[in-house]
Amino acid sequence: MSRRSPVFDSLSIVIPAYNEADRLPTSLERVLAWMDEAGVAGEVIVVDDGSTDDTVALAEAFTTRDARVSVIRQPGNHGKGAAVRRGVEVSREAWVLFTDADLSTPIEDAQRLADVAATGVEVIIGSRDVQGSDIERHQPWYREAMGRTFNRIVQTLAVPGVKDTQCGFKLFSREAARRCFGHMTIERFAFDVEVLFLARRFGYRVVEVGVRWRNDDRSTVDPLRDSTRMFVDVLRIRLRHRHLDTAAP
Repeated sequence: MSRRSPVFDSLSIVIPAYNEADRLPTSLERVLAWMDEAGVAGEVIVVDDGSTDDTVALAEAFTTRDARVSVIRQPGNHGKGAAVRRGVEVSREAWVLFTDADLSTPIEDAQRLADVAATGVEVIIGSRDVQGSDIERHQPWYREAMGRTFNRIVQTLAVPGVKDTQCGFKLFSREAARRCFGHMTIERFAFDVEVLFLARRFGYRVVEVGVRWRNDDRSTVDPLRDSTRMFVDVLRIRLRHRHLDTAAP
């Protein structure tokens, strides 16, 4: 049986959202129910990234019935990374978990990350490519092939040894989150790589934990446009942060 993790005594859950009216209400219900069942104390921060549907209205409806929920509105669409960074900036708890609005990784798997946090690790990331992971529904073959190519580039240029940088389920201590996201410059889909590069640069240990994951066919990632942008961003990471102090935090 897992021991009680300090994560569950003070947890901010950040959910970036862009045109998530169809999925967000169900996800919020599930997150709040899990917090009740697991005895998690903390907050849920929905960061709207310039949605043009009813995402904001539906999220704000939760704030009137549950004080744990808050909604932050970005001034336009700036990207998932920018939305997560904003959630980190306003978070108040000792630990910060960010998760995709569709809960591709079930929120219950936060227990797996919290167990590792209890050992003193400050950056724990969900992974679809290590022992214990379970992909319940795969992406189309061409997306998986592109993902493997992208990961080879990432391992060569940015974060060697990390098998899955792109799973949208990551846990940070507040100090690590504030420091890493505070130096983040990439606001769209390669932001995960930059944040993990920064975490290592600052001396934090990064641990991958196998999680469950189910592909949602309604992904907003464009296979050609966004992949090209991600590759270019990864090439720039070392150049952008060559001046940073590598001393441990």
